[in-house]
Amino acid sequence: QVQLVESGGGLVQPGGSLRLSCAASGRTFNNYVMGWFRQAPGKEREFVAAIKWNSARTRYADSLKGRFTISRIIAKNTVYLQMNSLKPEDTAVYYCAGLLQVSMVALPTHAGSYDYWGRGTQVTVSS
Repeated sequence: QVQLVESGGGLVQPGGSLRLSCAASGRTFNNYVMGWFRQAPGKEREFVAAIKWNSARTRYADSLKGRFTISRIIAKNTVYLQMNSLKPEDTAVYYCAGLLQVSMVALPTHAGSYDYWGRGTQVTVSS
């Protein structure tokens, strides 16, 4: 059974940085796509970034390109989200998600496409 556990959230001042981690376990993740989503109070879950486990091919929400970077370390079975120049509007619960995708199609951005989810980690950007 796939398990995803997020960590690294917290309180940070505007302009600061955080690195979120997602520890994955339960199987080998070849051909998996791992994604980060976020959900602010009263809003829908929003795509942040995704990475193909094998190739490290990535995809980002257009509005976050240049500030957020997704990466993975295969030996640690861990996916990371480096967040820089944080803004108050980045405040949300951040979720790690995964799905098996053998084909070479575009990395999914819709939350409904993902089969596995972590419980989330809170990120608060405030002075």
